[in-house]
Amino acid sequence: MKTAYFDSGLHWDDPNLRWGNPSYLLELGDPGYVEPSPSVNTTKNKKNRMKHNTYYPSRVADQIAWLINFAGKLPGKATVLGLAPATVTALVADALWLAYVLQNWLNEVRTFSLGCTETATAAQTGTGGLVTLPGFTAPLLPTGVTPQNEGSLTRIFSAVQDIKNSHKLTDAIAAELGILGGTANGPDLTTVLPVISAKISGSGVDVKWSWQGNSAWLDSCELQVDRGDGKGFVLLTIDTTPNYTDTQPLPAAKAVWTYKAIYRVEDKQVGLWSAPVSVAVPA
Repeated sequence: MKTAYFDSGLHWDDPNLRWGNPSYLLELGDPGYVEPSPSVNTTKNKKNRMKHNTYYPSRVADQIAWLINFAGKLPGKATVLGLAPATVTALVADALWLAYVLQNWLNEVRTFSLGCTETATAAQTGTGGLVTLPGFTAPLLPTGVTPQNEGSLTRIFSAVQDIKNSHKLTDAIAAELGILGGTANGPDLTTVLPVISAKISGSGVDVKWSWQGNSAWLDSCELQVDRGDGKGFVLLTIDTTPNYTDTQPLPAAKAVWTYKAIYRVEDKQVGLWSAPVSVAVPA
């Protein structure tokens, strides 16, 4: 198997998936209430969140070094780990491809981007001759590197977990491959809670929320609203992308709408409800 060698001088550190709230839905808690089916925008798949592994570095330069080391060391450990040759070949290809993308290709793109900015500035305020627009040419693939399907890092992480689960991995081999760490611990799902805000924006209400740094362990955020009409809190949406605009038509008379939120994992609520926030809605 040929191994590609990269430059060792590391250079540098709303199509949402939502459940709507049409007028025919019963209130949450009513005997006949049925949670609505999702309306999926096929142009954008649900975010595939992957738990971060403690063995994989956070800095890009260190990630490049990790990938090159993993690709170089894994073939020599294949027999003791019981890995099939095809599996090793595929993992090495994924690792070397990612190293190329993160170092060679991305570095060239950033350099090219700076050149484009300089050209644009010269075109606007320069005093020289005819402007020649630069064209980007991707750096040549190193020997042994080939383009791979999307998800190379996901496949590597999955394979590493399989290796760990096989009970054939020793600490010494794990250290050599750079996979000694485990999976980062997630938050306490019994205590997580969203922090939200709401304000009038045009003819709707912008409800802002975020993952609070826990996007790897959460799937969605359920928003409910009390429109001051005597119905109490009802489902507004189950949102997978932070921030949501409530486009319910404004009421005939001035009212106060109150919002609250709770996170969800798969099809269940987790954690605590957010503090409710209210907004005065004009007629």
